[in-house]
Amino acid sequence: MENQSKFYINGAWVSPMGSESIEVINPSDESVIGSIAAGTKDDIDVAVAAASDAFTSFGFSSKEDRIKIIEDVITEYEKRSDELAQTISNEMGAPLWLSQMAQVTAGLSHFKDTLEVLKSFEFECTENNYLIRKEPIGVIGMITPWNWPMNQMCTKVASAIAAGCTMVLKPSEITPLCGIIFAEILHDAKVPAGVFNLVNGMGPIVGAALSEHPDINMMHFTGSTRAGVAVAIASAPTVKRVSQELGGKSANIILDDADIEKAVTAGANHCFMNTGQSCNAPTRMLVSSQHYETALKAAATLANATVVGSPEMDGVRIGPISNKTQYEKVQRMIQIGIDEGATLVAGGPGKPDGLTEGYFVKPTVFGNVTNDMTIAREEIFGPVLCILKYESEEEALEIANDTPYGLAGYVQSGDEEHAKAVARKIRAGQITINGGSRGPAAPFGGFKTSGNGREHGLAGIHECLETKAIIGN
Repeated sequence: MENQSKFYINGAWVSPMGSESIEVINPSDESVIGSIAAGTKDDIDVAVAAASDAFTSFGFSSKEDRIKIIEDVITEYEKRSDELAQTISNEMGAPLWLSQMAQVTAGLSHFKDTLEVLKSFEFECTENNYLIRKEPIGVIGMITPWNWPMNQMCTKVASAIAAGCTMVLKPSEITPLCGIIFAEILHDAKVPAGVFNLVNGMGPIVGAALSEHPDINMMHFTGSTRAGVAVAIASAPTVKRVSQELGGKSANIILDDADIEKAVTAGANHCFMNTGQSCNAPTRMLVSSQHYETALKAAATLANATVVGSPEMDGVRIGPISNKTQYEKVQRMIQIGIDEGATLVAGGPGKPDGLTEGYFVKPTVFGNVTNDMTIAREEIFGPVLCILKYESEEEALEIANDTPYGLAGYVQSGDEEHAKAVARKIRAGQITINGGSRGPAAPFGGFKTSGNGREHGLAGIHECLETKAIIGN
């Protein structure tokens, strides 16, 4: 890849100021597939200066200009979709079908949905005798994760462009290659110089430099709660806005009027999707005592039938964990579940049979889990499902809300109105009923330690805007 050792700043590919590099690892076989430059504070200073200069004009660009930019990005993105899918599978391990159908298309959907919202968005309105203006917040620092790289890069960038903001992006150092392709897409779409800038590197260096920078007006972060706290602390002295989409431990309440086997099978399958590496994964399944044994059997059957393997394999359902550190954490958490007394009904420690290389994990199901166990409290971020028992609907809600997180929730029921009534009582930012599509334009974000702010569609644009009142006689 021609530009993997460079940064994209002020409309051009430039050499880094430092000499350090970071290897990119294929998690399927642990081979080195590339190397990127590791950015420094000096690189961030140059990128922020470019974004600040660009904002003086782009912040006053017309809605029509921004619509044209997003349309051109969509055109260029579609040209590179196959390359993006292959790159994502190589660097983070998603099965190729998932990269094609979800990883890449999610990013494209955010641009398309933002475009439609922007076309009818009003940046000014009159209330009583004063004018209300929605103005771009300024320069946005963006830090995105490795688990859904295009999804997170695209939703932030699309919203920022629509709002009239400029930006500096630090993609995850684990999945930087698709970020480089994304920068090439924006360049080919002729996004004005300085509006979008990309600097690769490590969070404690590049991420911290962004968060601390006095000329960054907002930090837009997706990642772990621990890292999100660090971003917020570093941002506090300059009183910049911090928008965070953080961890989750989402409950999936299966009500007694649901089709139990169907609901359990779908819920387990969703939990294992993307190798369990989704912040909104339904990792805590709540089932009443009268259907509990049926649920355990259905989940175990699904787990045992789930095909694990290389992203290129035919029929593979889940690939490897995306990196060694996360793989070791998942293995450690599975052992903790066993040690704390949960019943292992499928999967367990170690790699699946026949897979000796790569960061592969057995799809794992724990039964007899109580909500005070570590595996029920902490985000595992792997294909590990915890099934908890409840005696009443009220107890199910109590268990669902007994968590420091609040990103997502799920309800399964044969009666949609019943499901909605339960959904209203779950303290989380997005609740899905009966496996409905999340919808890329629906507001996404969390309660409690799952973060603040919202992404996607209309909510995503508002996140990047300030409100100004102009008052006359």
